[in-house]
Amino acid sequence: MQSKKLENTLNAEKVEQSQILIVDDQLSLLLSLQALLRINGYQVELARTGSEAITKLQDNKYELLLLDLQMPGIDGLEVLEFVREAKLDLETIVVSGDTSFPSIKESMRLGAYDFIRKPYNPEELLETVRRGVEHYHRERESLTASQSLSESEQFHRYIVNSSPDFIYMLDTEGVFTYVNDMVEDLLGYKRNELLGKHFSSIIHPHNAAECHHFFREQRAGDRATRSAEMRLLVNQSSDLVKSFDNYELIIELNATGVYENDDTGKRVFIGTLGSARDISARKRSEEHISFQAYHDLLTQLPNRILFDDRLNQALAHARRNRQKFAILFMDLDRFKLINDTLGHAMGDLVLQRVSERILDYLRAEDTLARFGGDEFCLLLPDIPHKESVASVAEKILKAVRQPFSINNHELYLSMCVGIAIYPAAGETGETLLRSADMAMYHVKENGKDGYCFYSDSMKSDSHFLTPEHDLSSAIEKRQFQVFFQPKVDPGNHEIVGMEALLRWQHPERGLLYPEDFLAAAESSKLMVTLGIWVLRTVCEEMVRWQQQGIPPVKVSLNVSLIQLKEDDFAEHFIQILQEFNLSSALFAIEITERGLNNGETEVVKQLRILRDFGVSVTIDDFGRGHSSLSYLQNLPVNTLKIDRSFVREIEENPDRTCIADGIAMMAKGLKLNVVGSGVENLFQLDYLRNLGCHEVQGYLYSAAISAQEAMALLQNCPAEGPHFTLPH
Repeated sequence: MQSKKLENTLNAEKVEQSQILIVDDQLSLLLSLQALLRINGYQVELARTGSEAITKLQDNKYELLLLDLQMPGIDGLEVLEFVREAKLDLETIVVSGDTSFPSIKESMRLGAYDFIRKPYNPEELLETVRRGVEHYHRERESLTASQSLSESEQFHRYIVNSSPDFIYMLDTEGVFTYVNDMVEDLLGYKRNELLGKHFSSIIHPHNAAECHHFFREQRAGDRATRSAEMRLLVNQSSDLVKSFDNYELIIELNATGVYENDDTGKRVFIGTLGSARDISARKRSEEHISFQAYHDLLTQLPNRILFDDRLNQALAHARRNRQKFAILFMDLDRFKLINDTLGHAMGDLVLQRVSERILDYLRAEDTLARFGGDEFCLLLPDIPHKESVASVAEKILKAVRQPFSINNHELYLSMCVGIAIYPAAGETGETLLRSADMAMYHVKENGKDGYCFYSDSMKSDSHFLTPEHDLSSAIEKRQFQVFFQPKVDPGNHEIVGMEALLRWQHPERGLLYPEDFLAAAESSKLMVTLGIWVLRTVCEEMVRWQQQGIPPVKVSLNVSLIQLKEDDFAEHFIQILQEFNLSSALFAIEITERGLNNGETEVVKQLRILRDFGVSVTIDDFGRGHSSLSYLQNLPVNTLKIDRSFVREIEENPDRTCIADGIAMMAKGLKLNVVGSGVENLFQLDYLRNLGCHEVQGYLYSAAISAQEAMALLQNCPAEGPHFTLPH
């Protein structure tokens, strides 16, 4: 719907110099937001807690509040309640990872202007902040204009007609006796078209009878209508209707009965005074937030949360009506190869095309969901027999086998499909999903590209449950390999280090990556044994490099939190280095941010022992966890590695800033080195170099390569030092 616009335009300098308060208990997010907004000219202050925010709000003047909902102590909703009760003159934008619809709806009810979901898109955040500040100044300039008018009939007319709300007066029979100018903008009616007409002419026919009662409110005081939602009809014969979004208007109604005393002093009802506010944009925003909470944003398919809800409904319906339904667990074959060779952007396009093809063969009542990565799950309710499910599976497999032509690449794909039918394969949602997963692994183990129904024989065969069944034997049979990815100085393209990366050459499933087996290794406690094997293998390889006359190269190893919790981890690590007579300065360990934020005493102790011995410590995938300046200050950390997802956001847009900027600024303040991972193009390389990154790694230089290939690479140009030559 259209809304009334003020004629005056805002001064850009005035907007950018606005005072903004950011409230969040995650310090890294605070600092990155502060850097992002300050770069764009805003004045920014920070608060770590709800109580600190309230104190600053009481003592200072702000135009905009960026507020997290989930905080210890006083949370974001309580801060919003304070802002509303104190009638503070500012706009609020919620920036939160809490995407539950009730929380967002409650924040809007408490007066929030807009909502941004974590992790946020920097460009979207800046645009939302700009709109919020602009809205603040427009509202205040309108208020200033109204306050400058005298207390006269002209003043009251200005207030009513400049209101963004549709204001009306009804007589005792429900006939319009007054409507303000806003009725034309909101509903497409001229004022004289409604005057003298009954209010029912604009009430949507689907509204319940009580909505008519609300619109023609006769009660007054505390019992009068407050914030009642209803729909009004738009004038379809109006020339303005073409510019409207819909033929109905969703409004929030406030109405009260109007009374006066007659000649006898008796209080007599004389009509209804009401105001209707257009909340269409808010409802669309709520719908958008709800969609984000229950859908995968890449494919627009339902996510795991919505799928589980549909599954529970199917279970209840099937039990009540003694019917069957099926779950199909689907996984693309060799999808990681596409990401590794053609990049993640191509991988995303493939997932979108695959989901579109599958949807072509489904009924309206079926639910296709994306569980993450290249995994999809399909719910087929009310199936007549097993053969009908097999027919759907065959159609899906045939559709996926058809070549995909994407960005001048012709791709050939296949898929593994595991099928579980209720109640034979399980009587709960969790059991059915596990059964379908087992059946899918059965297909993978038997050549891929096909489908399989779950059978009870799979239950006793742990071979299909998880990859952990043969982890131990894989170590004994030396099925694991250590690959190396070069770390490069972005200034001269010289190789300054290597990251050791684990691969499992499975005899049946092919080359497996850490995400395929590390969770199983950690849960089975084989991670400690596997970690020692990796360290020994890396040491053996580094000795080979020395024997070939290769200059010393620093190698980093990824270490699990499970390993660091072992009280003798650092001692064993040091003993192995001494056994191979290798300098500790040639080693670094990388641990994910999520492994550090709990601040376990034993973990800190092991890290400190290693750093004191000369092994450097890197936080891997920085920015993806709950960053805290306090733990960075207290931990023996040397380097922050910017997560590849943030590097991927770097684009050739001079007006756009990235989370990488904030991380680099934080590292500089803490005197830490910065490494950029996932570098795929020259623009990203130049951007990270200008940020002050000391090292980078990514497909622009090299993917992870075998030990033999790594040694050949390091032997290149030994006089100048191993290096890369990039196109200009």
